[in-house]
Amino acid sequence: MSEPRKQDRNSPQETSGASVDGITIVSLLVSGMIVWGGVGWLLDRLTDHRALFLPIGILLGLGLALYMVFARLRVHSN
Repeated sequence: MSEPRKQDRNSPQETSGASVDGITIVSLLVSGMIVWGGVGWLLDRLTDHRALFLPIGILLGLGLALYMVFARLRVHSN
């Protein structure tokens, strides 16, 4: 009987759960802006403001999404 082969450290089966690729980055950025922009839109509707919280929500969502991207890149590089 032959011994089972050891897998490379770089093989796809041994990658961590924090995979970062282009689609992941774009989807995080877009979904962050949509979700937090939606929260801002709802706050605008509830408080009878016009376009006050919507841009704040979009920028907040973009900032949080960028933070998540960099956090995943830091985890993935270690």
